[in-house]
Amino acid sequence: MKSTHPQGSSHTVAGRVLECLAADNMHQQWLLLAACFWVIFMFMVASKFITLTFKDPDGYSAKQEFLFLTTVPEAGKSREEKRFAEDPKPTGRMPPAAPLVYMERLELIRNVCRDEALRNLSHTAVSKFVLDRIFVCDKHKILFCQTPKVGNTQWKKVLIVLNGAFPSIEEIPENVVHDHEKNGLPRLSSFSKVGIEKRLKTYFKFFIVRDPFERLISAFKDKFVHNPRFEPWYRHEIAPGIIRKYRKNRTETRGIQFEDFVRYLGDPNHRWLDLQFGDHIIHWVTYVELCAPCEIKYSVIGHHETLEEDAPYILREAGIDHLVSYPTIPPGITVYNRTKVERYFLGISKRDIRRLYARFEGDFKLFGYQKPDFLLN
Repeated sequence: MKSTHPQGSSHTVAGRVLECLAADNMHQQWLLLAACFWVIFMFMVASKFITLTFKDPDGYSAKQEFLFLTTVPEAGKSREEKRFAEDPKPTGRMPPAAPLVYMERLELIRNVCRDEALRNLSHTAVSKFVLDRIFVCDKHKILFCQTPKVGNTQWKKVLIVLNGAFPSIEEIPENVVHDHEKNGLPRLSSFSKVGIEKRLKTYFKFFIVRDPFERLISAFKDKFVHNPRFEPWYRHEIAPGIIRKYRKNRTETRGIQFEDFVRYLGDPNHRWLDLQFGDHIIHWVTYVELCAPCEIKYSVIGHHETLEEDAPYILREAGIDHLVSYPTIPPGITVYNRTKVERYFLGISKRDIRRLYARFEGDFKLFGYQKPDFLLN
């Protein structure tokens, strides 16, 4: 009688081997499937991160250096996407200035405004001239006082887009920005007395300043040296008027020099020429005359020298940081340049410089700019 045990045993062993192989194969398939899911999951996470990074309208990357202001659709954006980049490491920016800085600036203005000895230099009537300088965005309850030669063009573009005159910054023609019949940017003077008072009392109000003497240099270079083709009157009408009155050497035939400009601005009797020049003087009159900081309670005063921090702060305080972003500021462009100031004032008499400072002393003191003793003494 034959035994069947060996044959049954071999079948049993073979079956178990096949079962083990099948289980092992199944295990590998599950591992492979899990790995695939893990790769897909990581890819989705990475894609989301990249999307958020490039959608952030407020990042200050090097690639944005030559970009203009752009509007950002509000719908569908999370709160994180609306915030400005706060980590200075990848952007090279300083952290946003503490609100204490802006409070100190406003407190300084209040203190100087209370100084009776400086009253003639710090106070002015809220006249039509001042109201003409203040631009209105009713939709977002914002008032912006224009102080030329302090980067105001970009701020005007912000308001033009917010007012709805143009859908984006890129679509605003350069010759329209300052054409107030076409840019859809109303002046505060265009409203009724009640409307003016209401807006001054309830709207967010701001303007930008820079070192007063450096601003004058910028105005001189722009209007009399570079002289844009669409503003010929500065070179052909205003410059000859200043030269006739203030040039010492009447036989000299050169175009207007910075010395002539300084002598005109420092003359206590400059107003008779100002009346002839009309509104063109806005490029070099004092901040006091332009914006009446002692009469109007502004929400924020920005400084050109710290514009990289001030611009995002102003946008946040005005509640429009999720709608527009300020363009990247090229390194060093807003830094005070003492060497340039010294070069321009070289050869100008101390008497003329002191008279110039006497006129702009209110601006120096109101906004915390150091007295330029290196020019005066």
